[in-house]
Amino acid sequence: MAGARQQTQAEPATADREIVISRIIDAPRELVFEAFTEVRHLSRWWGPDGFTTTTRSFEFREGGEWVFVLHGPDGTDYPEWIRWVRIVPPERIELLHGERRDDPDAFESALAFERDGAATRIEMRTLFPTRELRDAAVEKYHAIEGGRQTLDNLAAYVADLTRKGAGS
Repeated sequence: MAGARQQTQAEPATADREIVISRIIDAPRELVFEAFTEVRHLSRWWGPDGFTTTTRSFEFREGGEWVFVLHGPDGTDYPEWIRWVRIVPPERIELLHGERRDDPDAFESALAFERDGAATRIEMRTLFPTRELRDAAVEKYHAIEGGRQTLDNLAAYVADLTRKGAGS
């Protein structure tokens, strides 16, 4: 088969619309999951470096919503909306994230929390409706770097919780 190209691993059909970010967090999976699912924790670490969060409403259940404002370090406010689609404690969360309910540009995210010894490996897969929306998020909003910073902030917050006594 001269000229034939053989691939050993198929690339998913959605690869051009997806961002995948993962990180090992040095804390038990249950604590990492708790930090992601209780607003008293979530609003203290969510977002890239320099951003803060003001929660308007929060109901963590399948079909529930988190409505909040993400405040940028330059003073810009970004309205945000998340609907929790599927919750499997302490293993997985699937959500829809946009600027508001019925946002046509909302994207899907799936978060997997896997044990890695005494630590937790968290993988965040974000799937945009189109490649153009994914590219705009990467280029205009620095979504990859922002996602990494968000998981770094989660790791730092959980490390602080661990030092103080988990879940307090």
